[in-house]
Amino acid sequence: MTDAPLDDSGHDAGLGTRLNWLRAAVLGANDGVVSTAGLVVGVAGATESKSTLLTAGLAGLLAGSMSMAAGEYVSVSTQRDSEKAALAEEKRELREQPEAELDELTELLSSRGLTRDVAREAAEQLTERDALRAHARVELGIDPDELTNPWHAAAASFLAFTAGALLPLLAIVLPPASTRLWITVLSVLAVLALTGWWSARLGAAPAPRAMLRNVGGGALAMGVTYAAGSLLGAAGV
Repeated sequence: MTDAPLDDSGHDAGLGTRLNWLRAAVLGANDGVVSTAGLVVGVAGATESKSTLLTAGLAGLLAGSMSMAAGEYVSVSTQRDSEKAALAEEKRELREQPEAELDELTELLSSRGLTRDVAREAAEQLTERDALRAHARVELGIDPDELTNPWHAAAASFLAFTAGALLPLLAIVLPPASTRLWITVLSVLAVLALTGWWSARLGAAPAPRAMLRNVGGGALAMGVTYAAGSLLGAAGV
């Protein structure tokens, strides 16, 4: 059983939810940048055809964004189903054994530092106001009014990945053939440094380390795919 804040205002929970969504958006955009950059740079190693690069980039963007959206939808749907099942079970227990549930809520509140008498009084007041909400938040760590929404999660992942993927796609097809590769690589690395800094800021972690990991991973991905594309292009595949 998970502990949850006693604050009924939902301010802390709402802030945590917003930060989680923002972090997911940053990571989704980061995935779009790295995967699409690796794809178009790899194709650029094999051919200079703008139409081929555009086709490959668009295919990668659509496949990646749809995959991210579908995966997020399935994952969040499973989480929502689990939350609903836990709430239904709690509702049944409250109906069948209200005294035992009141004792349980008292113990949970007492374990957080309240005296036994104060914990009992708080449990009684919370139960009288809304027993299911009290147990959901204190015992299960769930806000019944803010269950995860799989459609919102899928849309957010789709948009974040697409936004990230557009950068390497445009960078590889818009500049002249002589400079498109370097413009793509440099712009991708700059964006990866930015997303690394921002994700570290959201998680209160050291920014230089996160930026280095992000930039290093992106550079490695582009280097490997470019080498593979060059070898395949040289072999006439």
